[in-house]
Amino acid sequence: MIAFQRLASRALMSLLSATVATAAVQAQTAAPAPRPSTRTQTADYIVAIVNQELVTAGEVQQRIDRLREEAQRSKAKLPPDDELRRQVVDALIDERVQITNARDVGQRVDDMELERAVANVAAQNQLTPAQLRERLKKEGIDYARFRNNVRDQLLVERVREREVQARITITDAEIDGVLDKQRAAAGSATEYNIAQILVTVPEGASESLVAERRTKAEAALNRVRSSAPFDVVAKEVSEDGNKARGGEIGMRPADRLPDIFVEAVRGLKPGEIAPTLLRSGAGFHVMKLIDKREGGAFSVTQTRARHILLRPSAQLSQEAAVRRLQEMKRQIQSGSRNFDQLARDNSEDGSAAQGGDLGWVSPGGFVPEFEEAMNALPINGLSDPVVSRFGVHLIQVVERRKMTLDLRQQREQARNILREQKFEEAYNDWARDLRARAYIEMREAPQ
Repeated sequence: MIAFQRLASRALMSLLSATVATAAVQAQTAAPAPRPSTRTQTADYIVAIVNQELVTAGEVQQRIDRLREEAQRSKAKLPPDDELRRQVVDALIDERVQITNARDVGQRVDDMELERAVANVAAQNQLTPAQLRERLKKEGIDYARFRNNVRDQLLVERVREREVQARITITDAEIDGVLDKQRAAAGSATEYNIAQILVTVPEGASESLVAERRTKAEAALNRVRSSAPFDVVAKEVSEDGNKARGGEIGMRPADRLPDIFVEAVRGLKPGEIAPTLLRSGAGFHVMKLIDKREGGAFSVTQTRARHILLRPSAQLSQEAAVRRLQEMKRQIQSGSRNFDQLARDNSEDGSAAQGGDLGWVSPGGFVPEFEEAMNALPINGLSDPVVSRFGVHLIQVVERRKMTLDLRQQREQARNILREQKFEEAYNDWARDLRARAYIEMREAPQ
């Protein structure tokens, strides 16, 4: 169902046809806008009553027509006609359920945010706000009702994000699991400086010789554990090529050290000595961790980016939002407009007042599709329009920097990764619960 809903959102009606249909349903006065002759002609009637909202056959057919147009352009395969109609009706019912819920929870959209959204609808139709108002008047659409419809769409987006996020539970154990995987993945990049005292055991040695060699190694271990300098004991006892350097092997990546060496010192702190002897094919080893440099797991590249966000709705299709952002990109690249002011005037996001600035963010801080596009950009680079669950974005990278995350930041990064992994399931549960609580009355087509 999610895949279909995404396709449906890409094929939302263009401004005037959608607005006429919506206003006609809600006001129950205006007729649906005329459709081109290539589209299916359907007598209008009520398909469903959802709380106090209506879904009409004309609206269903209009959505189906737009889906077919989009599928033809993108070469996508749609389900059979009966199944497609059922899915469209379900999607429209879910939209009505979410709109009525958003109105009921008491969230508000301030006038400045609403005016930016209305201005975007006008701009994508190549109209000024005043011309949009006049155009709606000619179509018999009440401007106040139109603004309320836009407000509803903004409310739905805000409430959906808040309520879905509230359903996501992340435990400390889950965070620990993510961090453990990251450490394991970066383990080969971790570097160790190890020192050893080696007491060799010849191949095929008798049990008595092995016991003698073990005793010598244990004596060395007891000396260094009793505060004797490790390098001094190594020079006296060790039988390896590094004895002249006090047994120090030097800083090496983990993948260039024997696995048994890495395992012996992995849990040690710099300066600590392994509590027991290590037995290998070469003999007995007394191991000390001199120093350790963590690999790339918690050394990250942070990005400071800014964006302009347009939210598709029945008044602003996704295709129109993409075109609008493409035009903004051209204006920025030509120097006729600057990103900061375009974001302040147009972005439908809380960052608009800061010129779209999102601040410094570590990997995992954004949804994957946004982050992938952002990571591909050079400094000051502009993306093409990027579609995410929040809407359509125009992204610019401002700065990048290397940072080593402290423990709190590591856990927050892991929490963001888990939150994104759980979002879709939480959204589906939320949508099902809303629908289960809603009043839905299905109507048969008139005979």
